[in-house]
Amino acid sequence: MARFTFKLPDIGEGTAEAEISQWRVKVGDTVREDDPLVDMLTDKATVELTSPVDGTVIEIAGEAGSMVPVGSPLVILETSAASDIGATPAPQADGPAIAEAADAPHQIGPGGGTVIAAHSTVRAHTPPPPRAEPPPEEERHGPAHRDGRASPLPAAAQPPSPPGGEGRPLAAPAVRARAKALGVDLRFVQPGPHGRIRHQELDAFLAYGQPAPASAEHALPQSGEGQARQRQGEGSALSTREGSEQQRMIGLRRKIAEKMAQSKRSIPHFAYVEEIDCTELEALRRHLNDKHGAARGKLTLLPFLIRAITRAAPEFPMVNARYDEAAGVIERFAPVHLGLAAQTPNGLMVPVIFNAEARSLWDLAAEIARLSNAARAGKASARELSGSTITLTSLGALGGIVTTPVINHPEVAIVGVGKLEDRAVVSHGQIVVRKRMNLSSSFDHRVVDGYDAALFVQALKAQLEHPATLFLDE
Repeated sequence: MARFTFKLPDIGEGTAEAEISQWRVKVGDTVREDDPLVDMLTDKATVELTSPVDGTVIEIAGEAGSMVPVGSPLVILETSAASDIGATPAPQADGPAIAEAADAPHQIGPGGGTVIAAHSTVRAHTPPPPRAEPPPEEERHGPAHRDGRASPLPAAAQPPSPPGGEGRPLAAPAVRARAKALGVDLRFVQPGPHGRIRHQELDAFLAYGQPAPASAEHALPQSGEGQARQRQGEGSALSTREGSEQQRMIGLRRKIAEKMAQSKRSIPHFAYVEEIDCTELEALRRHLNDKHGAARGKLTLLPFLIRAITRAAPEFPMVNARYDEAAGVIERFAPVHLGLAAQTPNGLMVPVIFNAEARSLWDLAAEIARLSNAARAGKASARELSGSTITLTSLGALGGIVTTPVINHPEVAIVGVGKLEDRAVVSHGQIVVRKRMNLSSSFDHRVVDGYDAALFVQALKAQLEHPATLFLDE
């Protein structure tokens, strides 16, 4: 018998780490080649990883919600000598039983997940170095800002060499942006669990010049036995106390939280709301559905809205753009890669309709349905969930009167659709009933001026209220 160590492969698009979303196996399970092992969540999508060999699971690393760097071990399998080609027995060592494998080529499994090839070399895991004792009280604090935040330590107070080495530290974009604004080189910040620098590690460095204290919350067990103990003690990360329940924020929910916090923290939003008369547009939509719905599919209002956005975008390139605040660069786009906010059982996702300006109404309708279904089923690919240049969000009948949608960072504009309803309005001196809805749009005030935002929304209004102009080449 031999042991084979399965490491987290490079899932693509420069991913440095991924989160364990769901284990498909447990210690003691027997797996065959290409059987699913674990679902890993990146910033872009959920990827199913499959087993490259036959074997028995004897060790798994981390629980759902744990962050794992690329190249770190995920599963140790006990295999027969015949099936474990190229594998070597894991050496015995004190400390964690999970071992690391040397770099190995990876391939794509039949389920679409990336898997490690069967040739690897196993070496013992090296425990992390002990944390340094905190410095004396008089040496721990730098000058403070008036708002109570500690200023970055002067160069003389920083460690002489980066604790994480010369490589790029693992940190979320929001942490990187905050560190850059504070003038902190993340290479000098002691990382937290799994080698990741979070806001608390950055706060500890600013305050003390050393790591934050470790806590049981972050000391996730690696062995199956340790995981069982934690599940018994924490109720599978869910606890009930005096009629309330507490649950760890993991998976897509945590990604959404990080993304929303980054957007609100870094983008100065402003909103612009306008009422749209959709009476003629709704009449056109119903006519097209009556005439072509059976053959081409039903049209909602969304394809018309997308067409209006794509036709207005060339005149207002500042809204079809992305802003890299770290580099101070605004990138404007000729094509419209429209993000469509979609609610799924796991939370909000934004699949992308690429080159929306080149699509017909029915092509847009078909793509909306395809992407929405893929997102809800968890089948949307990483490419389908990234690369948008402007986003459209709609809650349909739940759209309400006014919303203030959060911009999909690093974009600079988002258009929100309210509910369509009959409203009594005054027209030519008479009270009439018209079908109306509100557009609630948010813009990044660093990039888009209020005047330009108003002109953009008025351009959408003009097209939607006179739908024939959606199909005219002016």
